Amino acid sequence: MHALDHVVIGLYFAATLLVGLRMAGRSTSGDDYFLGARDLPAWAVMLSIVATETSALTVVSLPGIGARGDLSFLQLAFGYLAGRMAVAWWLLPGYFQGRQQTAYERLQTRFGPLARQGLAVVFLGTRLLADGVRIFAGAIPLALLTGWDLAASILAVGGVTLLYTFVGGLRAVVWADALQLLVYLAGGVAALWVATALAGGPATAWAAAAQAGKLVVLDTRLAFDVPYTLAGGLIGGAMMSAASHGSDHIIVQRLLATRSLGEARWALVGSGLLVILQFALFLGAGVAIWAAGLAPLGLAGDQVFSRFVIEQLPAGLAGLVVAAILAAAMSTISSSISALASSMTHDLYAAWSGRRDPGHLLRVGRLFSLMWGVALIGAALGFLALGPQRDTPVVVLALSVASVTYGALLGALLLAASRLPLAAGEVVAGVALGLVAMLGIVFAGRLQAVLPWLATWAGLAFPWYVPLGTALTLLATLALHGVRRAWRRRQAA
Repeated sequence: MHALDHVVIGLYFAATLLVGLRMAGRSTSGDDYFLGARDLPAWAVMLSIVATETSALTVVSLPGIGARGDLSFLQLAFGYLAGRMAVAWWLLPGYFQGRQQTAYERLQTRFGPLARQGLAVVFLGTRLLADGVRIFAGAIPLALLTGWDLAASILAVGGVTLLYTFVGGLRAVVWADALQLLVYLAGGVAALWVATALAGGPATAWAAAAQAGKLVVLDTRLAFDVPYTLAGGLIGGAMMSAASHGSDHIIVQRLLATRSLGEARWALVGSGLLVILQFALFLGAGVAIWAAGLAPLGLAGDQVFSRFVIEQLPAGLAGLVVAAILAAAMSTISSSISALASSMTHDLYAAWSGRRDPGHLLRVGRLFSLMWGVALIGAALGFLALGPQRDTPVVVLALSVASVTYGALLGALLLAASRLPLAAGEVVAGVALGLVAMLGIVFAGRLQAVLPWLATWAGLAFPWYVPLGTALTLLATLALHGVRRAWRRRQAA
């Protein structure tokens, strides 16, 4: 890599640290540290949401999906927008009743502390695993371009991010996210521009892509074993987005940090529109790379974009794209650290210890931030040791991991919104049963040798995981509720 690229990457690291630390402000309580004093502008929160949810997976995997396939991945993004609109009008008002600290606090009001703490534990485990994959993905291009091994790349990205997150809390995270989003969108535009030029210009590139069927967006088949279809995108994508943006504290934390319900809605729906444009940009870059003949079939899809950056981009511009990938990875790490520490502090520590004074929770929150930062880096290193399958795009792997529990989380929130006289134990047990069932379905391909009846589920595409997980959680909870009522009637008789 050229010396100019190193300079560009160094300037990016310096700018991110400067913005993160400069905009952090002085936190005097846990509320300041984890929610930015509830005074963050909607536009900054919108950019932070997009930077958080798409992460390095967008930059690393989506060009590979575009190069190997077509634009049908966009169908998921259409569902994402629909899901956000549902959350904005049906779930968000409940979060702005009183001064809630986390996404799971409302469950305590409805079902008691057991439900809140149980769902918080589910969130902590899911976020640790899913974001370990994302951090790993962000380290791949850094290792390829710098010559470092993957472990060193993971430690470098994680260490810098942990610094400003630990010091500045959510306010630093949101403003750094805003910068990082702009950087990696600029990187995507630069890559698209160079790839189309190498393919002979936009007209030539898109004509070749259209002739090969690579500009297809809609697949109207009703097929549960095909990942990207219109039905799967609209139903599965909407429910996945409703779960991630309505029950996952990594997003809800940002919405709670806005100044009002109206601004939270604006940020949430706006992020859905921006995600569609962003997905189109990086998928289009992959199609252009294919049109330029730079996506050989022997190369894994997740390496298409990284190889393009190494071999085709001029000095300086390559550094910008690497900085873009780093920006995406760092936004994920910082957001996860803040959300995990917030949930750990308010949902678990404060409840178990009884300590709620602001100064004490601020100190504890910073300690948990440090702990979770180290844990996320460790998870990424663990994923490196396990070695992912080459034929599975890392973006699909991460979405699959998250989707296992998103259905259970969404099911719990839907039950909380109902008027059924459910007990906390029924909800927690229903969530647990839903999770166990989904783990069996996700790993059906490996378990079918032992449990042949799982073969039916082995080919289920990941967009259907959240709808199925939600349904299983609801059915399990309602069944347990029915059993409890029948038992009580029998005892009374």
